[in-house]
Amino acid sequence: MGAIDNSIKINFKSVVIVSLLSVAYLLLSSFLIGYKSDQLTLVFLFNIMFYLPEVNNIFPGTRKFIVFTNTRKFILGFLIFIFYWVIFDYMKAIPNYNYNTVHIADLYHFEKHIFGINLNGKLVTPNEYLKIKGTTFLNVVTGLFYLCWIPVPLSFAAYLFFKNRRQFLYFAFTFLLVNLLGFVIYYLYPAAPPWYIQTYGFTFHPLTLGSTGGLSKFDAYFHINLFKSIYSKGSNVFAAMPSLHSAYPVIVVYYGLKNRLKWANVCFIIVMLGIWFTAIYASHHYVLDVIAGILTATIGITLFNLLVKHVGFIRRFIDKYEAIIR
Repeated sequence: MGAIDNSIKINFKSVVIVSLLSVAYLLLSSFLIGYKSDQLTLVFLFNIMFYLPEVNNIFPGTRKFIVFTNTRKFILGFLIFIFYWVIFDYMKAIPNYNYNTVHIADLYHFEKHIFGINLNGKLVTPNEYLKIKGTTFLNVVTGLFYLCWIPVPLSFAAYLFFKNRRQFLYFAFTFLLVNLLGFVIYYLYPAAPPWYIQTYGFTFHPLTLGSTGGLSKFDAYFHINLFKSIYSKGSNVFAAMPSLHSAYPVIVVYYGLKNRLKWANVCFIIVMLGIWFTAIYASHHYVLDVIAGILTATIGITLFNLLVKHVGFIRRFIDKYEAIIR
């Protein structure tokens, strides 16, 4: 018997569901965090990709150029990443510092105690040392590495989507699980990033806006406001521990190795090391934050594998999801 086609078709029911979800998202977002153009852009792109007609071959009469253009399946697959983004965005409505004390001085002094570097007779953190020893070359290279923290995972996810839908779903759900673990820690252990202490000292200022930290040197070199525009949209300044920037490339490397991508894995490992270094160099994270990010990714990967192996309803859910986007 052939496989059952569970893919979502365009009909009255699907139109109503998508329309209601779109309106509900915009209304809830406006209520929780206020209207932003990003929200309208997200809804617009989702609806466009959901309603575009399917084209199986844009080069008729050929066999070589068979092209997948069912954008509906693609956007439904990437709903997992959209779900992550929405949760991250909504964190603005419930700041973690309202629930637990923000760790500022204690984390700074612990970092110095464990990883402190003697500079001219004075003990400094790796962030402080690199801030003094930084160069224009490192400012540019580290900026380029930090620009990879979202494009690389999303590009890799798109590759897996076209190559192997099951591996795509495993990667996407692992990515989501690692983020959820990180978000829980953010609320249990609110922590200020190194640039905060460099700017404000050990005094807690709850309404502090996001900062580019050392990445401002990248913007200044190219006379742009790229990182400034990115960090002005941050959900919470006091979410440095763990470093999810450091966790994402670990997930990519794991699934890259699992799918035997050869030279691509070399690039993934280089990007991973570059992001780890940049997190410290740009004063966005302590070494402790980076280690915590690596551990969070490792725990998330392990936990997801255990859940898929031992929890039947999760396997069945993934089976159904795969049938929808196949």
